[in-house]
Amino acid sequence: MKPSARACPLLIAALLPLSACGIPETGVVEAGEPATGVLDPGVTSAPSESVPEAVPLVKVPLYFVEDGSLVAVDRTVPGSTDLGSTVLLLFNGPDGQERGRGLTTELPPAAAAPTIRTDGTGVNVQLPRSAGILTDTAVDQLACTVAVARLRQDPALGSAQVTVEQPGGRLAGRSSDDCPSGADRETPGDPGDPGTAETVPAPDTGEGVGGTGGTGG
Repeated sequence: MKPSARACPLLIAALLPLSACGIPETGVVEAGEPATGVLDPGVTSAPSESVPEAVPLVKVPLYFVEDGSLVAVDRTVPGSTDLGSTVLLLFNGPDGQERGRGLTTELPPAAAAPTIRTDGTGVNVQLPRSAGILTDTAVDQLACTVAVARLRQDPALGSAQVTVEQPGGRLAGRSSDDCPSGADRETPGDPGDPGTAETVPAPDTGEGVGGTGGTGG
């Protein structure tokens, strides 16, 4: 049905305001730069390839027991370690390879990490109550491990004196100068293994523990 002559003026009047506002009647108005980096349909972006960083290997000094004597070994582990991490490794005991060599420990499993404070050449290790009272050999294991690890942190110190504070206020200690040598040796299977670790009997100081004697608490 054709529009009536009366409807045409009304349609023309409705279009006039649009023209007056500057709105174009036809065509597309482009604004800005064309989009970039748009993938074609069906194409997915390739994941970025990142090269993993190599984790460094470090040698951690640990003291275990063989036939009642301290044995110094180096265990190679990935990543850096601090004194706290070294002590936790010690409390976890020998690994399978070290047990195969006959190494044992007198330290109990660590239910909680000890508190370690350093002051120059002095190191204080405060054991949690769950550790109980350690044997003299266990104290020697702990003190020598911490002393040698401290010297590796700062070789310029020359020596380190470790005090082990046990539950009840019992104190015992050991100087790095009194610890058996051989901590620079590696465990079998490591590259450049010169052989088994050296076994050196712990020196008899007459006080049960080298350095400071035990005191009642």
